[in-house]
Amino acid sequence: MTDTVIATYWVESALPLQRAAEQMAGEQSTGTFIRVARETDELRARFAAQVVSIEEREPSGRQPLPGATGDPAAIRGGLVRLAFPLDNFGPSIPNLQAAVAGNLFEMRDFASIKLMDLDLPRPFADRYPGPAFGLEGTRRLMGRDTGVMIGTIVKPSIGLSPEELAEVVAELVEAGIDFIKDDELQANGPHSPLRDRVAAVMPVLKAHADRTGRMPLYAFNITDDLDIMRRNHDLVLEAGGTCVMACINMVGLAGVDWLRRHSQLPIHGHRAMFGAVSRSPQVGIHFRAWQKLARLVGVDHLHTNGLHNKFYESDDEVLAAIAAVREPLLGGYGVVPVLSSGQWAGLAHETYAAVGTTDLLTLAGGGIHGHPDGVAAGVASMREAWDAAEHGEPLAERASKVPALSRAIETFGR
Repeated sequence: MTDTVIATYWVESALPLQRAAEQMAGEQSTGTFIRVARETDELRARFAAQVVSIEEREPSGRQPLPGATGDPAAIRGGLVRLAFPLDNFGPSIPNLQAAVAGNLFEMRDFASIKLMDLDLPRPFADRYPGPAFGLEGTRRLMGRDTGVMIGTIVKPSIGLSPEELAEVVAELVEAGIDFIKDDELQANGPHSPLRDRVAAVMPVLKAHADRTGRMPLYAFNITDDLDIMRRNHDLVLEAGGTCVMACINMVGLAGVDWLRRHSQLPIHGHRAMFGAVSRSPQVGIHFRAWQKLARLVGVDHLHTNGLHNKFYESDDEVLAAIAAVREPLLGGYGVVPVLSSGQWAGLAHETYAAVGTTDLLTLAGGGIHGHPDGVAAGVASMREAWDAAEHGEPLAERASKVPALSRAIETFGR
């Protein structure tokens, strides 16, 4: 096997960057802190990670990571690319992670070290089937062939009884929503068990489908220990549900892959806890690298955040995340970008202008549930704003004809 994985890192170190890169390569392949007897030149030639390139740049000037050694005044920064022989670990995502990340973040010679990108060889496509539904399957199931897909998160996030949840869902489906999801905090607790929520929600969805011929997707949160998650999936499937949600970082990438191979429903991939591995610019895994792995293991929808969100990412970072998710990966692995966090109707024009597509699932929580005229007006404001954006009609012009949109601007535009 001659295939290699190319991993790109942002590195800062008081060591010369060539030496720092060689330490990284050795630590994550054949080496240890000293050359050992059986680490022959022949073995190293076949199995050692290799330094592909070093692009020196200005260091960030940030305080070094805790425990970092070396003179802070001597710190250099740059992008380091390493090649890892696939012979070392095979097309296995858990073992790939051990190779390209593993102990790197703990090495004391680094003031900063972050995995920025991964270039993966064809054997990963041979092993991992990827999304089963993707964009086309999602549109088909929800009956929304064109235009942006409008969705929401159940609010309040937790605390509703199954009966109260059914009332909220009835209002949303009557308003023309395309997609509803459990909040990631709504699990399978004793107050509102998944079985009871499914029993309450599915008759509402089915009755709406009987009347209209169209059933919005409801992503029930099935995240749990693997054996329970499988039973949760089967519960939703047997009740006629058409989508499940898994929190990727809570069940792990291997857990999502395990679910994908069993699932007969689209998997809505939530990235909760992602900030723990990516928020720091000095350590962790960048979204660009992480999203490739999430797509490989088979999520059909993947959260990217949205413009002007309430979290840490800048608008430029959000747009880069949306673009990354839409890039072909090993010839496919198309997923639906999910825009969320602080979304409302007034962001449609800016988002559409920046992204240039309506192949998006945009989720408005407060932007729908917090509309002063109710959830139907909230959904209408989102639909009208996106339609105006797509057809080149200014927001104010459309709002002058649509009271729900005008009221949304009055409420959220402040």
